[in-house]
Amino acid sequence: MSPNSNKTLLQWSGSVFLALVAGYLDGYGLLFLKSYVSFMSGNTTSTGVMIGSGHFATAFNSALAVACFVIGALLGSLVGQSGFRHVHRITFLWIAAILAIVTGLEWNGPGSTVVEIALLCVAMGMVNPALSKVGKEAVSLTFVTGGLTRMSGHLVSALAGKPLADAEGEGDSHLRRAGIAASIWGGFIGGALLAGMLLPSARAWALLPPCAVMVLLGLFSDRAPTPAKPVAAHGHDGSVGIVPQESR
Repeated sequence: MSPNSNKTLLQWSGSVFLALVAGYLDGYGLLFLKSYVSFMSGNTTSTGVMIGSGHFATAFNSALAVACFVIGALLGSLVGQSGFRHVHRITFLWIAAILAIVTGLEWNGPGSTVVEIALLCVAMGMVNPALSKVGKEAVSLTFVTGGLTRMSGHLVSALAGKPLADAEGEGDSHLRRAGIAASIWGGFIGGALLAGMLLPSARAWALLPPCAVMVLLGLFSDRAPTPAKPVAAHGHDGSVGIVPQESR
């Protein structure tokens, strides 16, 4: 197995939990807000169809969802590229805070649909930049089309006996990469199934479970240590050697 197998396993399990949250919130949005909050392909199609049909007011919520998702993705990318320590923790706790705000809006009865769609889509937009790869494999957490396509490609390559070009170790293979994509898809549909079991009376507290998951991820996840950087060192004989520099 790869020397980074423990790290990859943590990334894998984290991606499944995040996909589960995304599927759950998408189901919540579909049930109670009549809008997707992570599936932007559906919102894009709805926006185009409604505008093309002349139903501009109906198109507003789906167009708002797309715009707020993009804002969330920008925020997530800014945090991820900021160079701050514990960027994953910051991102996940921000998402948890947004879910807590929406829960507060729902606590005394259904809140503003527009405000909730906006907040939840910003939260979901922040998810993908937080964890975009499991090892060297790119993953899609809030939408499934890309993941299913990659899974199919890896399965075909596995059946053909093709070697994995960027294998991380002896245990890495096309079949294993297909399993990563399949498990993330399973997490997403599992979250949607859980959301489908919600009753209207559960709406007030329905966002507390995903909020708790994001808090746990925020407390126990972290950016991988920065690899040691080689620096030149001059020996007593005038030769130049390479010594590792401690990461900050």
